Amino acid sequence: MTVSTNEIAVPRIVEGHFAPDDAQRLVDLRRDLHRHPELSWKEQGTADKLAAALTALGITDIVRVAGTGLVARVPGRDRSAPVVAVRGDIDALPITENTGLPFTSENPGVMHACGHDVHASWAVGAAMLLAREPAAGDVLVVFQPAEELGDGARAILESGALANVAAIFGGHVDRRFEVGQVVAQAGALAASTDSFAIEIVGAGAHGARPHESADPIVAAAAIITALQTLVSRRLDPAQPGVVTVGTINAGTAGNIIPDRARLTGTIRATTVPARTLLTRELERIVAGVATAYGVTATTTLSGGTPPIVNPERMANIAARAVSSVLGDAALVPLGTTNMGGEDFAVYMETIPGCFMRIGAREPGGRVIAAHSPEYYAAEGALFIGAAVLAESARIASAMFAGAPENKR
Repeated sequence: MTVSTNEIAVPRIVEGHFAPDDAQRLVDLRRDLHRHPELSWKEQGTADKLAAALTALGITDIVRVAGTGLVARVPGRDRSAPVVAVRGDIDALPITENTGLPFTSENPGVMHACGHDVHASWAVGAAMLLAREPAAGDVLVVFQPAEELGDGARAILESGALANVAAIFGGHVDRRFEVGQVVAQAGALAASTDSFAIEIVGAGAHGARPHESADPIVAAAAIITALQTLVSRRLDPAQPGVVTVGTINAGTAGNIIPDRARLTGTIRATTVPARTLLTRELERIVAGVATAYGVTATTTLSGGTPPIVNPERMANIAARAVSSVLGDAALVPLGTTNMGGEDFAVYMETIPGCFMRIGAREPGGRVIAAHSPEYYAAEGALFIGAAVLAESARIASAMFAGAPENKR
């Protein structure tokens, strides 16, 4: 596949926000990051480039946090006003790129298959716009590592860099929507991402004499089948949920019944009560089936990221920002349940926030799944994301400070 790109493609609707030199600077940054992707917790070169881009804009209050993360402070009009934050994630994925882009990845086996090159660049763009037209209070621009592992947001919080932040905004490129369309709505926007491992221990025997065994493979098959009833018979049908067994490992030969088997999988839910129910019931079903089959089973749950549920007040701020920048017609509904996860939810456990989906499909382009070797985000999304995040910060900052809002 070959993808052609214009030299620069600022959507007409936001052209007035970006001088030609600034637009070219952001495009060059995005393409450089895409060409040189780095995996989670290895984003040192990425962080260096982002810090240099911010410094070139005259933004010098930059703190290195969480190893490879950055937090830049853009001064507001009143340094005593509440602080607001915007976030862009910066890590890539272990995938070999097959986009045909002229700035395709030069790092073998690593690519920006989820659009974090654009997220990082639009965070710089938001800083650029906020430096030019400040919010009421200071705005922290967060460049977060390791979103793909689900670890980065918590590490940023634990650094203390976001202490006393009054609100936080973020977004994700999405090729299900065209450039210029934005989802900024209240309610569930992403699912929780818990994982589980089940160790089943039985008694091995010859494959020809199964009565001498306590077969962990048969027990594993029964457990897998029983787990399918968690969503169909335990969860309220109005609540989305997923329980997937992704791996099963057991045995060494076709004529040997092994003494153990191992299953791993993921649980997804879009509300905290549904998440609690699915994890609790999974443990109960595993224990019951194991007893019925004469084996022992140990379930280990690894807490992942919580669901993203945008509160109405914060979603209204984001929606107002979208309308201010792009017009009311730009606001579109999510239209489906998103069972993917996003560690921005970790911030929202303690900081009021809103997470958006920002259209990244060029007109006439096809929908391409994220985490695919062919995935890329249309360049226009870079400018939409920057303008919407900057305006979200301005509106929220004015609201919390009780100051008059900026009018364009």
